[in-house]
Amino acid sequence: MEIKRDTMISEIIEECPQAMPAFQAIGMHCMGCALASGETLEQACYAHEVDPDMFLEKLKEYLATV
Repeated sequence: MEIKRDTMISEIIEECPQAMPAFQAIGMHCMGCALASGETLEQACYAHEVDPDMFLEKLKEYLATV
């Protein structure tokens, strides 16, 4: 799966459930909440005051190791 800034959080979790710890590590603990189903990775990062490009890079690195 190619994950980009505009990929929906719900799509990431559905396709790559192993990504959950990476999200939790930056404070995104409510992956099942209503907002998660309608937010992009970029929107979620901004809501949690995380740089989306930095997180996307770290997420891809993390997923390459699991």
